[in-house]
Amino acid sequence: MAVINRIAGFADEMTAWRRHIHENPELGRECHQTAAYVVERLKEFGVTDISTGWAESGVVAVIEGQGEGPVIGLRADMDALPMTEITGLDYASKVPGKMHACGHDGHTAMLLGTAKYLAETRNFRGRAVLLFQPDEEGGGGGEAMVQEGVMEKYAIDEVYAIHNGPGLPSGMIAMAPGPLMAAVDSFYIDIQGRGGHGAMPHDADDPVVAAVGIVQAIQTIVSRNADAQKRLVVSVTKIETGTATNIIPDTAHICGTVRTFDPEVRDMVERRMGEIVAGQAASFGVSARLNYDRGYPATINHEKQTLFAADVAREVVGAEQVDDAARPMMAAEDFSYMLEARPGAYVFVGNGENGAMVHHPRYDFNDEIAPVGASFLARLVERAGAL
Repeated sequence: MAVINRIAGFADEMTAWRRHIHENPELGRECHQTAAYVVERLKEFGVTDISTGWAESGVVAVIEGQGEGPVIGLRADMDALPMTEITGLDYASKVPGKMHACGHDGHTAMLLGTAKYLAETRNFRGRAVLLFQPDEEGGGGGEAMVQEGVMEKYAIDEVYAIHNGPGLPSGMIAMAPGPLMAAVDSFYIDIQGRGGHGAMPHDADDPVVAAVGIVQAIQTIVSRNADAQKRLVVSVTKIETGTATNIIPDTAHICGTVRTFDPEVRDMVERRMGEIVAGQAASFGVSARLNYDRGYPATINHEKQTLFAADVAREVVGAEQVDDAARPMMAAEDFSYMLEARPGAYVFVGNGENGAMVHHPRYDFNDEIAPVGASFLARLVERAGAL
């Protein structure tokens, strides 16, 4: 079997939906216009069981199959990024400083395509529960929906999500059992020194030198404290201090990100960072405070559901277009919370080998892959609840 003919037949509609969403990006949990657009489309398809307000602006829709059977959750994220688009496209963002630079517009369009097809055919037992989620980009909308009881309310048995993959051949579907995307933590270090004249550093307690020492020492966590066979990234991404060449400032500020897969490694990094900050501050005669903020957990695919998803993918795109042993990525994803709540899998569909990476101001979702993603999601439901 290849891409479902009926879904391929309304590819132009999916493109129109996607580009409308792309033109009108919304951030975080303020995806109210996007949610209203999703609800309007769902009602056009004949879907009547629709609930709104999840994580403030999320939408949940239920499509009933033919009789009792499994309840399969399918998730798409709806939020954009706080970026200025420079693609020059006819359908570029109309909202200054906001852009769909991660393809969530395409994910939403794919799930709408899945909804249209399933609502027409209902060629499955059980129920499909469609989860249109806001606030994936750092705010934990998926966690909020789980905490609000979405899995229990709809008795979801398994849950799946799909993300576009720039750099992968167009339409290729990639996944792997086990850890697929990393846990993400953020750290913030505030250094308090005693400022003075740049020509008389002996009369000051220099936070700049302390900041440099802390940044250099933090890098040894990867090289000297972590098992080399366990993935770990520690990146300092911002240092703020000073106002002029001849002034030693009072304060300095450091922040960055940590990416891990192993909970023990995660604990070790937080412990060592605290020790390093305290020790370096003492050695330079300043005070320093570490705020270590744990973010999304690792996205860990369940083996049974991942093998099932790979089998479905081979039906849709052919075995040569499926990678069921994809390398884990150090990026993070809040679908991790849904996978902690229910078994399931997270997969990528290739966006093409050319073009910008996600989170780049020239990125654009490849509309040609929307029928592939929608067919894959639809077949997950049909295969799980085969008549």
